[in-house]
Amino acid sequence: MPSATLTLLAPEQWRAAEAAHAERMAVFTQPYRERRSAAKPHPVHDFLFTYYSLTPGQLERWHPGAGVVLLGAEAVAERGAWKHYRVIEDADGAGTPGVCADVEAFARDRASMVSFAGAILVGTAARPGNFACFGLHEWAMTYRSDVHGVRHAYLPLRLGAAGTDEVVEAHQIRCTHFDAFRFYSPEAVPLNQLKPTRETQRDLEQPGCLHANMDLYKWAYKLLPAVSSELVAECFELSWRVRAMDMQASPYDLADWGYEPIRIEEPEGKAAYVAAQRGFAEEAAELRARLLGELRTAGLLP
Repeated sequence: MPSATLTLLAPEQWRAAEAAHAERMAVFTQPYRERRSAAKPHPVHDFLFTYYSLTPGQLERWHPGAGVVLLGAEAVAERGAWKHYRVIEDADGAGTPGVCADVEAFARDRASMVSFAGAILVGTAARPGNFACFGLHEWAMTYRSDVHGVRHAYLPLRLGAAGTDEVVEAHQIRCTHFDAFRFYSPEAVPLNQLKPTRETQRDLEQPGCLHANMDLYKWAYKLLPAVSSELVAECFELSWRVRAMDMQASPYDLADWGYEPIRIEEPEGKAAYVAAQRGFAEEAAELRARLLGELRTAGLLP
C-alpha cells in the first residue's frame, strides 16, 4: 500500500544509483583486491578493509536507506529475501510491487547496537573537541619498541626506537579513544592521562579525535540498510583521508610509499596537524549530523 512518506524509485532510477555507487566504491575496493591477491599490503590504504568488518563486496552493495521503495519485479527478485528488507505487493497504488528497508525488523534485531551507536554519536557531537593530542596514540603504540617490536614490522621508525621513545616521554598524552588506547604498548598505558574502556567509551569520545571521526564509517555501515549507502560512502571517503593524515603524523617512515611526514615533534608539525585535525572535525560534524538525521527520520532515535 503506498504511503506519502515513501519515496518511489523506478527501475531505471535505482539501477542507475546502484551502478554509480558500485563504481564510486570500486576506486577503493578493486586496488585492495589486487593487493590482497598479490600479497602486497599497503600501510595506509588497507586499514579500512582490515580493521573494519565491512567487506569490499558489502561496501559496493547499494542501499537506498529507510523510506525508499525500489519498484519492479526485478527489485523484489533480487532484494526481497535480503535481511531487513520487506516486499510491498502494491507499492505505487497501480499494482507494481517493490521492496524497501524493513526498519521495524531492523530496530528489533539491532536494538542494542542502535542504542549504543546513538549514544556515541549524540555524545560526541555535544562535547568540545580536543585539538592538543597531536596523534601521539600512534607513538604510544610503538613506545619501547626495542622490547615489544612494532605493529607494522615492515615499516621503519622515522626517528628510530630511542628517538620515538623520547617524543612520547616529552609530551603529555591524553587519548580519549578506547580502540586506539587498547593498542598501546604496556609501558605507555600509564602515561596516558585517561584510562578509556569500552564501558566509558560513550562518555569520552570527542569530535577532535581522528579515530572517532574515522569510526563514523563504522557506525554508518552497522546501520545499513536503515541508512543510505551514499552516506556510508561519504563517511568511508572521509575516513580514507583521515587515515592518511593519521599515518603521516605517526612515527613510521612512509617516504617509500609517497607520504611526507607531519613532524609532530616540532612546532611546525604540531600546527599542521591541528589545522588538518580541525578541518576533518568540521567535515565529520556535518556527517555525524546527517547520520543522526537519517536515524531520526527512520524512527530509530528520538
